[in-house]
Amino acid sequence: MAEGRKTIVQNRKARHDYFIEETIEAGIELAGTEVKSLRLGKANLRDSYAIIKNGEVFVHGLHISPYNMGNRFNHDPLRVKRLLLHRHEINRLSGLIQRQGLALIPLSMYFKRGLVKVELALAKGKKLYDKREDIAKKDAMREIDRRLKNY
Repeated sequence: MAEGRKTIVQNRKARHDYFIEETIEAGIELAGTEVKSLRLGKANLRDSYAIIKNGEVFVHGLHISPYNMGNRFNHDPLRVKRLLLHRHEINRLSGLIQRQGLALIPLSMYFKRGLVKVELALAKGKKLYDKREDIAKKDAMREIDRRLKNY
């Protein structure tokens, strides 16, 4: 837990599928038992993405499991959730997405001073050969580390 930050969930697949250009921190609008479920670590960011619609940022595909003790107060696990950003941040992101063809991808969710935050990334999709190249680099580094460890 660095600087009062407790990680809930990370999207490890995003770093494999995208080149991360820039990251930004956003709040998220949650309802009722979703925060309790997040405190138990019951969330999945794997296929999630964010879009800008009518001057607001929404995250789609973010799965927050229903809280066990929530009974009828539970919400739909896949409901669209609004992200909280300043107007100038939304305008800047919107411009970058339209001009450069970038995507908004959630990288992680965490608690920061008791509030749930989402780390968003401006990302550009990788091609298959880029992914293979990254895997080859990781294998080479692992081999170098292993050989240096033996000496």
